[in-house]
Amino acid sequence: MNPAFSCPLPKLDFSEIQLGHGSGGMLMQKLLEPLFGLFSHPALAEQHDGAIVSTAGRIAITTDSFVVSPLFFPGGDIGTLAVHGTVNDLAMCGARPRYLALGLILEEGLPIAELWKVLCSIGQAANDCSVAIVTGDTKVVERGKGDRIFLHTTGVGDLHPEAAISARRMEVGDRILLNGPVGDHGVAILSVREGLSFESAIESDTAPLHRTVLRLLDRFGSRIHFLRDATRGGVATVLAEAAQQGGKGIEVEEARIPVGEEVGSACELLGLDPLYVACEGRFVAVVAPEIAEEALLEIQQSGWPQAAAIGRVAAEHPGKTLLRSAIGGRRPLPLLPGEQLPRIC
Repeated sequence: MNPAFSCPLPKLDFSEIQLGHGSGGMLMQKLLEPLFGLFSHPALAEQHDGAIVSTAGRIAITTDSFVVSPLFFPGGDIGTLAVHGTVNDLAMCGARPRYLALGLILEEGLPIAELWKVLCSIGQAANDCSVAIVTGDTKVVERGKGDRIFLHTTGVGDLHPEAAISARRMEVGDRILLNGPVGDHGVAILSVREGLSFESAIESDTAPLHRTVLRLLDRFGSRIHFLRDATRGGVATVLAEAAQQGGKGIEVEEARIPVGEEVGSACELLGLDPLYVACEGRFVAVVAPEIAEEALLEIQQSGWPQAAAIGRVAAEHPGKTLLRSAIGGRRPLPLLPGEQLPRIC
């Protein structure tokens, strides 16, 4: 975290979002002026229709929307989620995040203090990730036609020279690594929605992953075959997609997949499978077998001490993922068939 980042609420002559804040006129200018200081960058300060920036070599581009409810939850809010989500999508391509474009869809009547709190989170998260917000857009919808704030982010990053990330590069014998316990984000959101309380607060796992991924690529290069963050659909859906896209079989062991005790209890109580519950700071890495042990240690030493090797790529049952249970049985892990928890990210 950069200690220089500060975020006092600016003095404005309005306390709520009005339709005029999306008009493109004077009222909109008054709303946006503080943002240029908050997200300080020369390209943004130009206030042009787009941003002119520099990149080197191959780039990765990603875009995503964030509609989470509630906006604020244990361990984060929609602002941190938007930055981390986009940074992580770039990281899973093997890219170093550089620039973000930020779209705001605001509902008439939104308190300015609430908007500013979200914007400060965005600024802080971007600062922590060393990524610049260089352009954006603001729209205002009528009261009752939105849900306070929706965010849209587009990210650009420089591709690591050794990155060659694809499910099609998975090979029989590859090892599957996971950087930490699953299900925390989804259960944290659900606990707020349903008013559930636990012995200790379950917090979202939202976090940037790019620094860990770049360490892996620096050290092991193209022997990192596949990467994917486990957001909607959880780690089970990531594995099912990888098996389908790569045309290989995947086998994982339930006992090796870390699940927090309280998250596991909450999922049991609510009838949820933690393997399908959304995460926002977890990723699966499929790596060559000869580097698996060292790659796991690298992940653990980069801030994820609970990282684990959870399975392997198999020659059998191509295109499918099988879970070996703690008592020795096996069951398929298909794609999540529907929406387990809506408005989760």
